[in-house]
Amino acid sequence: MERFVIRPILVWFSTRVPLDSLGRPSIQAVVGARAQCASTTTPSTAMKLSRSYIFALLGPAIAIAAENPPAFRVEVSTLLTGYGKQFFTQSRGALIPGRPARVVVTTQETDPTTTSHAYGDLYGIETADSGRTWSQPKRIESLRRRWMQEGYDFVIGDVCPQWHAVTGRVLATGKTFGFLGGKMEDRGLERVSYAVLSPKTGAWSELRLLELPATDHDGRPILEPNSGCHQRIDLPNGEILLPIRYRKDPAVRYYTTIVARCRFDGEKLTYVEHGSEFMIPRERGLYEPSVETFGNRFFLTMRADHSAFVARGDDSIHFAPFVEWKFDDGQVLGCYNTQQHWLTHNDTLYLLYTRRGANNDHVMRHRAPLFIAEVDPERLHVRRKTERILIPESNADIGAGFGVVAVSSAETWVITSEIPTKGSRDYNRVLMARIAWETPNRLFTAAK
Repeated sequence: MERFVIRPILVWFSTRVPLDSLGRPSIQAVVGARAQCASTTTPSTAMKLSRSYIFALLGPAIAIAAENPPAFRVEVSTLLTGYGKQFFTQSRGALIPGRPARVVVTTQETDPTTTSHAYGDLYGIETADSGRTWSQPKRIESLRRRWMQEGYDFVIGDVCPQWHAVTGRVLATGKTFGFLGGKMEDRGLERVSYAVLSPKTGAWSELRLLELPATDHDGRPILEPNSGCHQRIDLPNGEILLPIRYRKDPAVRYYTTIVARCRFDGEKLTYVEHGSEFMIPRERGLYEPSVETFGNRFFLTMRADHSAFVARGDDSIHFAPFVEWKFDDGQVLGCYNTQQHWLTHNDTLYLLYTRRGANNDHVMRHRAPLFIAEVDPERLHVRRKTERILIPESNADIGAGFGVVAVSSAETWVITSEIPTKGSRDYNRVLMARIAWETPNRLFTAAK
């Protein structure tokens, strides 16, 4: 298998670099330089950023961080580069335990010259040496975008792969995209879709659909359900907590969020039940939910067009009323119209997100830089002083499709794709932030 070596585009640096109350000092230096670099360099020259240059940018902040020993370090690298009409987006990884362990990444071919959801075929890359080298991208033939006799193209998208320990398979869940006449996206064709990878054969299944009840708890129809851009939980008994969004009123696009308990036998995903139904009657409601378990409780974060919301529950599918994400000083977090995801390490629950107020008004929906911060699990707010930049801004949206994969007790990887600002450049990158923990993660299991 042909492989290529990955070199970091940022050297290791401390993520305990504190920001001021507006999150600006280190952002101004790093973001400004990264944006300038992205707009004036090619991918090859961008990879040659010198160690001295990066430390010159971060030097003053690192001096401050010396008083506060870091909990982790971060290295950002490029896994894959797309050019021209073939960008790679919605990139996420899944661990396959073994000796050696492997990580597979699914990524979607996208034409940036057309509509925002001009998704093509699904590709895969993988590593068996802890991310030092990666295979060349390979089209997943069984999941190619296909023309249907009914007059539309059909493809799985917003894919979230994850190892399912009980069955020893990778289960990738997402949504279907339908394009009438091969061009116009029809959201009425959205469904919860999934595919299965057998590690033994390396073969992916065809696209499959999850069967859901016709109506919800209120007796309203479950319309256009999908589970794209989410984060799920696999329980020790093999059951799956799958976040789903759907419409219940054909007249308005107010999405409702649920967490469904499902069973998976290695081939078929089966709905069992769902709990709380969360919706707000404005814009597109609540959607792209992600769920995580921490301290024997369950946490749900949800996207809204104007903000982001969070809920907590003792039950895996039932939650207390949701609240808007805020900092611990009472200010609204500023994340809006994009997804957020969870990360857990020992006694700490983290949130990954993008937000306003980071000298990033030029970025689509303020979707860069990508931040990481500690969450207070009791008060359900973000601890502002713990906020760190995980992936710097480079004149590109990096919050539209990212995922988290714990690969060992020593490392967690966050994988995303750039969507460059229109007209800024003719290439995009699949990026990985390698988080190296100062202390081993006791919460790590090969199931997560």
